[in-house]
Amino acid sequence: MRKLAIITTHPIQYYAPVFQLLHQNQQIEIKVFYTLGEISLKKHDPGFGKVINWDIPVLAGYPYEWVENTARQPGSDHFKGIVTPQLITQIEAWNPSSVLVFGWSYYGHLKAMLYFKSKVPVYFRGDSTLLDEQSGFRSIAKKLFLKWVYRYVDHAFYVGHNNKAYFKKYGLKDDQLTFAPHAIDNRRFSEDRTVAASRFRRELGIKDNETIILFAGKLENKKSPVLLLDAFLLADRSGVHLLFVGNGALEQTLQRKANGHENIHFVGFQNQTAMPTVYQAADLFCLPSKGPGETWGLAVNEAMACGKAILVSDKCGCAVDLVTKKNGIIFKSEVGSELQIAIQTLVADKGILSEYGQESKNIIRNWDFTHIARAIEQHLVTQIIVSAING
Repeated sequence: MRKLAIITTHPIQYYAPVFQLLHQNQQIEIKVFYTLGEISLKKHDPGFGKVINWDIPVLAGYPYEWVENTARQPGSDHFKGIVTPQLITQIEAWNPSSVLVFGWSYYGHLKAMLYFKSKVPVYFRGDSTLLDEQSGFRSIAKKLFLKWVYRYVDHAFYVGHNNKAYFKKYGLKDDQLTFAPHAIDNRRFSEDRTVAASRFRRELGIKDNETIILFAGKLENKKSPVLLLDAFLLADRSGVHLLFVGNGALEQTLQRKANGHENIHFVGFQNQTAMPTVYQAADLFCLPSKGPGETWGLAVNEAMACGKAILVSDKCGCAVDLVTKKNGIIFKSEVGSELQIAIQTLVADKGILSEYGQESKNIIRNWDFTHIARAIEQHLVTQIIVSAING
């Protein structure tokens, strides 16, 4: 059986289910190597401003190893934050027939890519886009550097159209690319939480016939929650509420701006088991990000699985794949007037929001973990057949 070593930073709810499926399906043998080390389980998240402990299992159902991270300042937010002197040794001891790397922009990961390229096939998973690209000398230097990096990748699994365009610009060809969609646990988010959602609305003092616009995520600059608040304050807000769920650096700024407005609500960070209720209590989900670095926006997947209409900026990597005229609106990032008009258009009729939400469910149905696992399995099995024919 083909053995796949997976290199990634730390356990998260968006990838652990894929690893579980790969292990359960027994089409290939896997082992995950976590490079941030066990510290990642108690890591302070600077975006939320607190230690985040996910309340769903992310280490069960598949084999893994911790890799010691000797970085002076450990973290997954900078290149020198992951330094792993034993990573290559640990992987070689397992003797894989191929390696899958999640993200190259860490010292330990890039070193492993360079080392294994000449020994076994190196596969890659990332979600970068061209949405924040700039011109000039730095752009030229970046292009040369990234073309060098991706020379060490045999095949990449792209998450959507924007990600595919990025890989192609930096040197990968169509036959080196396989679609493996960004996904969340559609089943868990789509389970009926009507009773809990109604209770959640009542606790906020929101009536059933009123409309909730939801922002859920880190209250940070790149996600533009202040732009959303400003546009909401300028829009016709009769019977409409704005709900911020999460914590972050802009929390106090937002609360000061919202002071005295009874239809603006703040709820702190909600863990994974609570989020389906929060989404299902809302009518419209908004992600107004300006970037840089909003490469996808998995909260949009979650809201769509819960059957919600979607309002996103064109700087969200997922926009072109997931948002159509039948389930929401894409507005130009940082243009508050466009956002204001979009809000007023969407909240004008709860019936239309409900129709958009049903279309969201239809669109997101096949963006699931099974499709990611199947893409990886099929590519590796195909490579086995090709090698046998050529061999």
